[in-house]
Amino acid sequence: MGPLVGDAGRGSWRFGAASAATQIEDMNPNTDWWAFTAPKTMGGLGIKTFVGDAAKGYSKMMEDVGLVGEMGLDSYRFSIEWARIEPQKDVIDEAAIAHYRSELEALRAMGIRPLVTVHHFSNPVWMADPRDPQCAAGPSDTNLCGLGGPGGAQVIAQMGEHAALLAQRYGDLVDEWGTVNEPVNWLIAGYGFGLFPPGLVTLGDLNTVVIPALRDYLSAQAAMYHAIKANDTIDADGDGVAAAVGFSASVADWEPSRHGKPSTDPVDIAARDKLVYMFHYAYVDGAVNGTFDSNLDGVPDEQHPDWAGTVDWLGLQYYFRAGVSGDAPLLAGVKPCTGGLDLGACLPAPDPTYCVPSMGYEAYHEGFGDVIRGFAARYPNLPLMVTESGIATTNGKRRAENIVRILETVARVRDEGVDLRGYYHWSLTDNFEWAEGFGPRFGLYNVDYGSYARTATEGATVLGDIARARTLTSAQRETYGGNGPMSPEPGWEADPLCTKVVP
Repeated sequence: MGPLVGDAGRGSWRFGAASAATQIEDMNPNTDWWAFTAPKTMGGLGIKTFVGDAAKGYSKMMEDVGLVGEMGLDSYRFSIEWARIEPQKDVIDEAAIAHYRSELEALRAMGIRPLVTVHHFSNPVWMADPRDPQCAAGPSDTNLCGLGGPGGAQVIAQMGEHAALLAQRYGDLVDEWGTVNEPVNWLIAGYGFGLFPPGLVTLGDLNTVVIPALRDYLSAQAAMYHAIKANDTIDADGDGVAAAVGFSASVADWEPSRHGKPSTDPVDIAARDKLVYMFHYAYVDGAVNGTFDSNLDGVPDEQHPDWAGTVDWLGLQYYFRAGVSGDAPLLAGVKPCTGGLDLGACLPAPDPTYCVPSMGYEAYHEGFGDVIRGFAARYPNLPLMVTESGIATTNGKRRAENIVRILETVARVRDEGVDLRGYYHWSLTDNFEWAEGFGPRFGLYNVDYGSYARTATEGATVLGDIARARTLTSAQRETYGGNGPMSPEPGWEADPLCTKVVP
């Protein structure tokens, strides 16, 4: 196996870190996540952990930019909070525009290339107010009712307008844009399970809410793509491309299973294949081919030519391997192992030290290789990037092991000829991990939630060494790599999913 980046040189391969606005920013009361999680005494719903000041990433923006430079990374993927830019419908906050511009200017001054995500799981509360998820009075300027409903067309238009504004204001500094983040995960969590805003619970009837929302979100993705292409015409770094526009998909190594064991039953294999199609490919197919599969049976039944070709690159976001069963299906004919809830589909890890207790899943690094190969085979002309990969841990060496092992997998598939152009670690700092709150620690830099001080973990040191050298050394591979046991996570012995043994 050759060097990680071969002879491509600096600039063609990206070493980066990632974050998302709502997960790190303080002083953010205009988002749907604030309304969703704030205590009832503050006018919120009090669902799950209150996002509050998160990691104070808005106040500490320049400090965090400095951390990216401290590691020697050449790119930073982050989102610009729509609720700050447009706290009320059609009202633009110029102070927020200036704040994010100063961030982009600081990155450029350090030679760090920004990758800006336009929509990463959060909205201004007026887009879909979780305090009124049924939107009984119909769309209004204070609640457009979200995607898939009577205000869907207005939401799509607003997303396009927001993307156009960002492209106009920041196009001289940004050449790489991500429209949406993990679209299927976001829709299922918010419009199916009720775990994210707007908090709809509709899993028994996907066709009424989730499928229309999925269709609208593909229309919004296309609207954002076209808006950015039309409004960012400045080549910020002189590489001949003014705006490369893609999006990021959540991926996993899904394996057929039955009653906690690997399965060769055709029913379970079919369930695995359907879940892979639903989560990996259905949305991407829409953006690539301009088609829509309204019943998720694998056969597109709608044509949307305005969607076709609205993705220049695709980000893959990998964290885990998990089982899928067709036995007593829970969701559209499948029963996945998810969130640590074992209903008979979960597989034990090949090694118990791979278990990630705070997230209820298993970090299986080698599984990512087959996932990447699957995307490369299905979309041979679409460049790929790892826009997120990381591990929730309080053990710094364990984080470094995760980084090196994922990069070893990446190196193998690149050696095979896959057009894979970068790796962004999730995340730069510890953050608010959505429905899981502040328990999981994903940061290269640990955040003390009392003082909000940032402290480098061993993962930050190792990733910095790799980024500056542009390769993995034999010493790094020997210390952190391979497929043996990982450094243990405190408390893993008490997690039932971690103590199972492969049959």
